[in-house]
Amino acid sequence: MTDSYSVCLKKAVHVFSAGHFITLTDDTCEAVHGHNWTVSCLISGTPDTHGMVIDFIFLRDTLTQIISKLDHCMLLPTDNSFLQVTMQTEQGQEEVLVKFGERRWVFPADECRLLPLANTTAELLAKWIGNELIETLKRNDYSQTRNIRIEVDECLGQSAFWENKAIME
Repeated sequence: MTDSYSVCLKKAVHVFSAGHFITLTDDTCEAVHGHNWTVSCLISGTPDTHGMVIDFIFLRDTLTQIISKLDHCMLLPTDNSFLQVTMQTEQGQEEVLVKFGERRWVFPADECRLLPLANTTAELLAKWIGNELIETLKRNDYSQTRNIRIEVDECLGQSAFWENKAIME
């Protein structure tokens, strides 16, 4: 039998408020709405020479930094084939124009986060957050980490998970 080690982070500070909408079908798109999203993280791996899979403080601060990029923003997917998302300047102000069929929305550019996602679902936001975390772990030589799981809860008890089982390979 081999030992298994994991670190789980579920902190009250890992909440972000953001607006979004998703395309539900090829011809159906939700109305703009928002959530107070909560994020938790589970990382598994081999403890280092000091007995840690990852330093809790480093993980807390890194996750906080990633989540803060999304806080109080309109989250817009740039890889959705049913949406046209373009930047424009109107009366000297940068805006983001979004079109879905005959519908259109205009948002202040500095209040938007354009994300390379097919949709701003909880599942794909979890993946985006996870990949941002993986890049930071790689830059900081956390080579002993082997598994990462991100949970994004969009309202109490309604969450999605993303998992990567070989992050440092």
